[in-house]
Amino acid sequence: MNTFHLRILAPERTFFDGACASLTVPTIDGMYGVMAQHEDVVIAIVPGKLTLRGQNGDEQIAAVSEGLLKMENGEALLLVDTIERPEEIDLRRAEEMAAASRAELDARHSEQEQALARARIARAVSRMHVKRDGK
Repeated sequence: MNTFHLRILAPERTFFDGACASLTVPTIDGMYGVMAQHEDVVIAIVPGKLTLRGQNGDEQIAAVSEGLLKMENGEALLLVDTIERPEEIDLRRAEEMAAASRAELDARHSEQEQALARARIARAVSRMHVKRDGK
């Protein structure tokens, strides 16, 4: 199985650093897949579910927030604000955050306040989906 080197970094930790067979990340245009020998690219990441397959075919999923994926010379670097495995996600807390952010969205009037509330909702919903899928 062809692989490429992948590093996934968040401010608080290195999530992954090793050989990867495939990576799928959420983008504004939908899910984007990367495999060995992919063309060079820089892509904006949005909150959602990340899936990576290791060199042995083992699959990992995680909830990611905003970030950037850079594929260059056969290596990938993913920088994200946050990344969490299913077992690291507190489902009740994510549900509470989504509800609070929806209430905030209803009460906000400026575009900036609405955009921030929508971003918090997207992150909370992403965390809930990954937690439920990862069981």
